[in-house]
Amino acid sequence: MLDVKDLVVAYGQSQALHGITFTAARRETVAVLGRNGMGKTTLFKALMGLLPVKAGRVLVDGRDLTQEPSHRRVAAGLAYVPQGRMIFPTLTVEENIQTGLENAAVKRVPDEIYALFPVLWDMRRRKGGNLSGGQQQQLAIARALVTEPKVLLLDEPTEGIQPSIIKDIAKALNEIRKTRELTIVVSEQVLSFAMDVADRLFVIEGGRFVHETARADTDVAHIKSYLSV
Repeated sequence: MLDVKDLVVAYGQSQALHGITFTAARRETVAVLGRNGMGKTTLFKALMGLLPVKAGRVLVDGRDLTQEPSHRRVAAGLAYVPQGRMIFPTLTVEENIQTGLENAAVKRVPDEIYALFPVLWDMRRRKGGNLSGGQQQQLAIARALVTEPKVLLLDEPTEGIQPSIIKDIAKALNEIRKTRELTIVVSEQVLSFAMDVADRLFVIEGGRFVHETARADTDVAHIKSYLSV
């Protein structure tokens, strides 16, 4: 569903990604683990067309999107929940989700979205800026899901969120993957969350993938050695 080949990104003379290659299948969740500054957000922004790529290719469901602008990538099935969530604080919860329905014929929020995130139904009339960090994260995921994506990119979804909400988000992501033909790619520093949701884990360091493992074969101590400062 997602096929990334030899992706190179540079900031001026400084190379940020050095030939990243990976695939993610339909209904598979892949985690990209790494400390801050190792290239996770750069990778996600390059996949979304927010950063130009120097070389390489990005394909979604067989379609080459490497030269396409961000809005075309969204139309082709890529959805992105950025680090920091980026919700609209002055809009209500419902209005925030409806911004994801901009190109849809019906602007009504599907019931299944509220079934996944019941707290959003309870707070649908509340301003987004009045939600907790965890509730805002659920709102950002809901807004991405209504675009009916084939591939959902989540950049550090657990950042600054309390453990009980992290468990809720993991449960929702696993439910989403079961009920939809959806591929999920998540960047993360919290290994326990990645182990809860991902089928395969990659470690990124200095803009390169330095380790890959299936969840069942994961050497937790080895991966933690990459994540510790």
